[in-house]
Amino acid sequence: MTASQTTSPAAAGNPQRRKALTALAAVVVLAGGAWGVYEWLVASHYENTDNAYVQGNVIQITPQTGGTVMSILADDTDFVQAGAPLVKLDPADARVALEQAEANLAQAVRQARTLYANNGSLAAQINLRQADVAKAQSDINRAQDDLRRRQALTGNGAVSKEELNHAQSQLDSARTALAAAQAGVVSAREQLASNQSLTQGVALDQHPNVLAAAAKVREAYLADRRTALPAPVDGYVAKRTVQLGQRVAAGTTLMTVVPLNQVWVDANFKENQLRNLRLGQPATLTADLYGKKVEYKGTIAGMGVGTGSAFALLPAQNATGNWIKVVQRVPVRIALDAEQLKANPLRVGLSMDVTVDTQDRNGHMLADAPRTQAVAQTAVYDALDQGAAEEVARIIAANAGAGYKPSVAAASQAADAPVAKAAGAQRVASAASKAHGTTDTH
Repeated sequence: MTASQTTSPAAAGNPQRRKALTALAAVVVLAGGAWGVYEWLVASHYENTDNAYVQGNVIQITPQTGGTVMSILADDTDFVQAGAPLVKLDPADARVALEQAEANLAQAVRQARTLYANNGSLAAQINLRQADVAKAQSDINRAQDDLRRRQALTGNGAVSKEELNHAQSQLDSARTALAAAQAGVVSAREQLASNQSLTQGVALDQHPNVLAAAAKVREAYLADRRTALPAPVDGYVAKRTVQLGQRVAAGTTLMTVVPLNQVWVDANFKENQLRNLRLGQPATLTADLYGKKVEYKGTIAGMGVGTGSAFALLPAQNATGNWIKVVQRVPVRIALDAEQLKANPLRVGLSMDVTVDTQDRNGHMLADAPRTQAVAQTAVYDALDQGAAEEVARIIAANAGAGYKPSVAAASQAADAPVAKAAGAQRVASAASKAHGTTDTH
């Protein structure tokens, strides 16, 4: 008799053990069934990852002109508002260039005045030359009469041959003077036409030479205003590298400004998790900074068009002899709620846990329409050149003479300058309030 045959009657004769095994098997079956039902009804509708990090716009502050740093008005961790000055450069060189441009404009206006004044002078020269023509014609008529009278008297010997030749010479001289006077009229008319080609059809303040000099004034005015570097958006200062007295060139990064009210999350899902993800699906996020007690609501705003390794600085070369398959990840952008960010601010680079509800799969996996609005914009630079038009108008009026009246175009520019300046300030304030209360969708 075998051992199994000897224990079988014992097991069969132990009803409690049989009941326990049956109960355990039932519990396992029920647990497996419950897990299957949960997986089918609930878990299959969610995708989650802890490979997610907060991202944001890191705006570099760079000067548009070179100069020496005179003052630094913001430091790391400081909050700055849009339009507030961050760094000021030495304006001495820019002001010298502006004064030179203003002097050149004044000179251009006076030279243009000379051109307009020459029109009257050259017109008077034409009248003078025409008077010379009339005088020469009168001299010719008188010389012709003298010559005819002497020719009539040559037969009786009353006029000598020498006197007759002298009368003929006077006639020839008068004809030469007439030709010279007529040439003088033609020359004067050409000079007037040449001068009028420089002035005809344009007012003094719209003369090309004046406009070119005015453009130089605006350029120098902008360079002077750009010695103060404003904050383009509301945000926090980070990575300040500029120091006092430092000579900086145009384009040098001095510091960065990070608008923390416009951050988003890049969740790197595995490639086999993407099949159910769609644009617009809701997401639930938690940050290691706050833990489970703070839960963010977000939506899928976009999906990457390639894996992270495909866009790496050194892409992987998989066509090798020794190859191991590695599951790739694709970044998925999650837009966050602005009010939640205001109540519980995040920082760039923080770790996040992301869970996406994929039950609604009617959306698109990739955007199918072009963007209709700017990704980001600022109005702090709009008002930089508003005072330039007023400065140009002042210089032109001071050098154009007592009878100067601005042209329609110049008057329109001067009238629009305060309005544009106010509109620029309003756009700056609007952009600042918008930055405080809304989140850019990425």
